[in-house]
Amino acid sequence: MLLSLLTIVAVAYVALVLLVYWGQSRLMYFPQQQLSDTPADIGLEYSTVHIATGDGETLHGWWVPVPEAKGTVLFFHGNAGNISHRINYLAMFKRLGYHTLLVDYRGYGRSSGTPSEAGMYADAQAAWRYLIDVQGHAPAQIVLFGESLGGAVAAWLAGREQPGLLVLASTFTSAPDLAATLYPFLPVRWIARFQYDTLASLKSVACPVFIAHSPDDEIIPFGHGQRLFEAAAEPKQFLTLEGGHNSGFIFMQPRWIKALGGFMDERMSKLPKQ
Repeated sequence: MLLSLLTIVAVAYVALVLLVYWGQSRLMYFPQQQLSDTPADIGLEYSTVHIATGDGETLHGWWVPVPEAKGTVLFFHGNAGNISHRINYLAMFKRLGYHTLLVDYRGYGRSSGTPSEAGMYADAQAAWRYLIDVQGHAPAQIVLFGESLGGAVAAWLAGREQPGLLVLASTFTSAPDLAATLYPFLPVRWIARFQYDTLASLKSVACPVFIAHSPDDEIIPFGHGQRLFEAAAEPKQFLTLEGGHNSGFIFMQPRWIKALGGFMDERMSKLPKQ
């Protein structure tokens, strides 16, 4: 009976591992197609943009300009929802004096396609090229901002281009590292189909880096932010947030806004405009 019980447990465990292996996309991405709000709902003037990717998808986004901008923020959001759930960031960046391009990945909001790691990197590259080739912004005047999963995307792009600044908010070191914490009973490093290796990307990042993380983050442990900060080259700054992963928003706290804005202004002012 003991042998039979152990066999049943082993079979069930293998079945669980296979289920997780083939269903990783459903554990990684939680896109929503319906937009709940627009920037106009919080009093912001904006324009809708459509960006073609190199592999034939079309990304939907919002462009929020400001007079006499200090620079431009290219914002990459996390793995759930869509751009309509991040409009308060637009108000924050406008208050700080920066243009903002907020764009949905493929499969999110009104963007075409299906989410994937390679696809998100292609989306990031397309948004970057849009700012430079279509709108004519200088690379050194672009701030790459990534929250959570978006931090891995922003770091990947920063390691391949030459932005003026990289901001990582509540970001993990890599997808396998995070999965090992969330699912310690599974051989996640063997079966991981996604990498999103922020730590590795940071090794190629030459611009200043600002990292924000909360000790109370219940999804991505505080240690991830600390390890990313240790790996980043100078100049860099770490900001300790308060609250959970989905409640410790930078745009809600004046102290955090001041710290982020001060770092952005100081570093961006030292860069060439062209």
